[in-house]
Amino acid sequence: MKRILIIEDDPAIAEIERDFMEIDGLIVTIATDGTKGLELALSKDFDLIILDLMLPGINGYDICRAIREKMDIPILMVTAKIELSDKVRGLGLGADDYISKPFSPSELLARVKANLAQYERLKNKGTDRSREVIVGPIRMNKMTHRVYIHENEVEFKNKEFEMLLLLISNPDVVFSKEQLYTRIWGMDAFGDLKTVAVHINRLREKIEKEPQNPLHIQTVWGVGYRFKL
Repeated sequence: MKRILIIEDDPAIAEIERDFMEIDGLIVTIATDGTKGLELALSKDFDLIILDLMLPGINGYDICRAIREKMDIPILMVTAKIELSDKVRGLGLGADDYISKPFSPSELLARVKANLAQYERLKNKGTDRSREVIVGPIRMNKMTHRVYIHENEVEFKNKEFEMLLLLISNPDVVFSKEQLYTRIWGMDAFGDLKTVAVHINRLREKIEKEPQNPLHIQTVWGVGYRFKL
């Protein structure tokens, strides 16, 4: 689960934000002053920081600058100030996004999830992360052939791994049984195409919450199968 740090001097606002995000499965820590917030940001392993600008101790601008000197992590600035110069300054110091008070908790949550997803996509483009494919709760390592669902390792046979990797790497692309057979088994599609259906069912049993009502590996009737994000 993703870990979020909220640096906000109004405890009531911080607690509302925390409650809303914890319902969505995020782990949230609160700091109500800049000094403590910066200490936590630099000493703990967080996935995103929600940073108010007007803080006692150390202001949000200085915190953002200090964090950026040490680490690469999404920073979402939050403030009651609405001047364009404040936004430009915050983004110039390295903030990834900016949201002005007042805002709804649902809007904040949407911004948080969008920034987390964007950060994951950028990491996946890096050399060290190119070995992994991460989509939602699924993480596949192409070098080790290991698969994790919600960070729990699940065993996949070689052909199951190859089929899932093909589907997940081409979201919304529909593959016929013949195409899957050729791509995975490496031969012209004159074998038993029931093999494809068997492997599709195995994949669903391993990654779907309800295999009989799959959300991700969908059947396109009369055509084939696709992976839906």
